[in-house]
Amino acid sequence: MSRVGANLIVLAALLHLLSGCQSLPPDVARVPSTSFADTSSTPLGRAIADRVAANPGKTGIYPLPDGRDAFAARVLLAQAAERSLDLQYFIWHDDTTGQLLSEAVWQAAERGVRVRILLDDANTRGLDATIAALDAHPNIEVRLFNPFANRGFRWGEAIADFSRINRRMHNKSFVADNQAAIVGGRNIGDEYFDAGASIGFADLDVLAVGPTVREVAGRFDRYWNSESAYPAASLIAPAAPDALALRDAWATSRQGPNTGGYLQALRETELMRQLLERELEFEWVSAQVLSDDPGKVLQSPDSRELHMLPDLQNALGRPIRELDLISPYFVPGREGTKALLALAGRGVQVRVLTNALAATDVKLVHAGYSRYREELVRGGARVYELKPGADMRRQKDEGRRSSVGSSSSALHAKTFSVDRTRIFVGSFNLDPRSARLNTEMGVVLESLPLAKRLSEWFDTVIPDSAYEVRVAAGGNGLEWHERTAAGEVVHATEPGTRLLKRLWIEFLALLPIEWLL
Repeated sequence: MSRVGANLIVLAALLHLLSGCQSLPPDVARVPSTSFADTSSTPLGRAIADRVAANPGKTGIYPLPDGRDAFAARVLLAQAAERSLDLQYFIWHDDTTGQLLSEAVWQAAERGVRVRILLDDANTRGLDATIAALDAHPNIEVRLFNPFANRGFRWGEAIADFSRINRRMHNKSFVADNQAAIVGGRNIGDEYFDAGASIGFADLDVLAVGPTVREVAGRFDRYWNSESAYPAASLIAPAAPDALALRDAWATSRQGPNTGGYLQALRETELMRQLLERELEFEWVSAQVLSDDPGKVLQSPDSRELHMLPDLQNALGRPIRELDLISPYFVPGREGTKALLALAGRGVQVRVLTNALAATDVKLVHAGYSRYREELVRGGARVYELKPGADMRRQKDEGRRSSVGSSSSALHAKTFSVDRTRIFVGSFNLDPRSARLNTEMGVVLESLPLAKRLSEWFDTVIPDSAYEVRVAAGGNGLEWHERTAAGEVVHATEPGTRLLKRLWIEFLALLPIEWLL
């Protein structure tokens, strides 16, 4: 054995010791549960019954592009629920919106609502006490997906058990009474709900009623009952059921500087009143729910048996005229680049929006994307990079906001439109991580208005909010075109960045780590 190999074995052994030699508990008692089947008599069920009956086989959708509206919709659904709440998220921050929503969920449980919360465990550091307090409520159960066994030294476990820890649940869904669901790209946290923080995210959810809701609930059940979902009580020390610490935190949060705007949004939004009083204007469409099987994280990344990507490609269909893609983390890879260029080569207009280097929150992903950028541009794809601090709140469609995002400094929406007739909304990024490592979900909607609005956004809003990447005038390299009030500005290097950062990105792009991105 080489000296290097021996050193690696010693290092692995040390990391294993540092991680506490802990492993996930075997033979965990998981009491199976499923969504309630008959909830038609709930207030939500009664509010939509007539319209669901009048649109057989169709799903009613209502887009939620505005962050505060999206937050209010979740809280108000929690307040309206009578039987159940099923929540599945990759991130749930312990910030203003996270605490306000936790409080709303707790209050629902106090009314007798059964609450099931499934969280990916990658982002729960420091939240064990909160999770334990919620889980202690007799009507709330929390499960953690692919969790850390060692709650105190995660880095050691992440390195020692990297092949497992690297596989995450990226799904996002919120189901109330099995009658209404919110699906899209938003996690739970201030940056996803326009909190006015230093970094915000332009994002998109849809509120759905009708048969799609039961499909979303069924996907939740599959994850909830999977072998990768561990009851929080099997990993975290129990907490007192009175949750005094939680109540104190909620009271403090309500006095915080960011809370007033959210409480005002709750007071002012007409969304739930309109829904319950049968006034909310849904668009009734054909819809298809897509998700990876939870067993994907237990398979080899090379196995595609349980992957949703082929289903997504089939559901969107073959573009004839246009393909518009929005992906904040865009790493098309060799195969994806070839497919996009083949479309452009046969006359399909291919347009892509991702984050500029100055706007992205994950520099490593930008390095992976930059390897394919020039080839895409030279092959006929139009590539846009969102400017930091771009204001995308264009008043369109008789005063409605853009259907993609609000004022933000970074992009987070994952949505794709084909021929202005079909649109995907969900958690799936166009990168190897979404395709092969993480689990994802979303909906494909046969919605001409929503798909058309997305494409019109490319026509009108994006050119002012993003840099368009083009082949340089001399044919050598790339340049970034920016529209300004004073006219068009051409940048020879990535705008808003320094040489050292660009050199670092070029170095990262050389590393053989694309499979991780």
